Amino acid sequence: MLSWYLSESPGRYAFGEVPDPVPGPGEVRIAVRASALNHMDLWLTTGLPKPPSLPHVPGNDVAGVVESLGEGVTTWSVGDEVVVNTALVPAAALERGVDAVLDPAMRLLGEHCWGGHGEFCVVPAHQLAAKPPGRSWAEVASYPVCGTTAWRLFRRAELRPDESVLITGIGGGVATAAFSLALHLGCEVFVTSRDESKRRRALELGASGAFDSEEPYPVTVDVVVDSIGPATWDHAFRTLRHGGRMLVCGGTSGPKVELNLPRLFFKQLDIIGASCGSQVEFEQVTELVADGLPVIVDEVVPLADYPLALDRLRAADQLGKLVLEHPIGVNRA
Repeated sequence: MLSWYLSESPGRYAFGEVPDPVPGPGEVRIAVRASALNHMDLWLTTGLPKPPSLPHVPGNDVAGVVESLGEGVTTWSVGDEVVVNTALVPAAALERGVDAVLDPAMRLLGEHCWGGHGEFCVVPAHQLAAKPPGRSWAEVASYPVCGTTAWRLFRRAELRPDESVLITGIGGGVATAAFSLALHLGCEVFVTSRDESKRRRALELGASGAFDSEEPYPVTVDVVVDSIGPATWDHAFRTLRHGGRMLVCGGTSGPKVELNLPRLFFKQLDIIGASCGSQVEFEQVTELVADGLPVIVDEVVPLADYPLALDRLRAADQLGKLVLEHPIGVNRA
């Protein structure tokens, strides 16, 4: 198949032919219609993480049409339109329900195995959900990683509609998904960004306030969603009321923060981390998308323009997801 791939890591992506992925027992092969970018696309090029084997095809977020079935697959048919849960677990792990994602054998599509930035993608049949009707390919390729992560965080935090939420770094994938989800659930939502245009855009989309990320935030909230790490941690942590919850899903400004322990225990705060989610949670988010949950897409570009989309992701100038549109059938001439 034709795909974007790494032949070395650290390295740069190239476009060309790689071996066709073949579905094994219990697997399906998907003709990809859209795939979304994540920071993992950039990290793989630095060797942090290093792909388990080379060449490696990136792409965590995948949606498309079932093209062929492996032995024993009866739950899907060729031609079904589907979306893939990025957190791949053995079928037996599904018995753990919402905790299936904690299985030690969990792998991430596009990191530990080939992903979706090519013609085809092979995944276990139990990792799929039917494409929400009436939603575009770009929309449904945008929510698996970020929407499911945000939903898992809010579910574990037991977020209520009467609560307030502060989201740092609006514009990133999980931040934007959390923003949409919190508004959809009826919460009052505040955001931060260094970019004035992103702050304005968030206010237009329904935020009650938008603050410069580098200055103290003039609010007290029930829940903070942070994907930035050390650059925003202290300001964000200080906004939490007694009994508040700090939800962590990234560290784009670095891996280490300073934690004020007296503030943690005297205010009786919770710190909750998550990355992706279980099949149960993925299907719950899929139902929300089918029911009209807004999915914010910044830009849809042709598959051929992946390097340009990577440049935008690296510059962090987007608000919402960057999505690759895949051609139906590829001209190899």
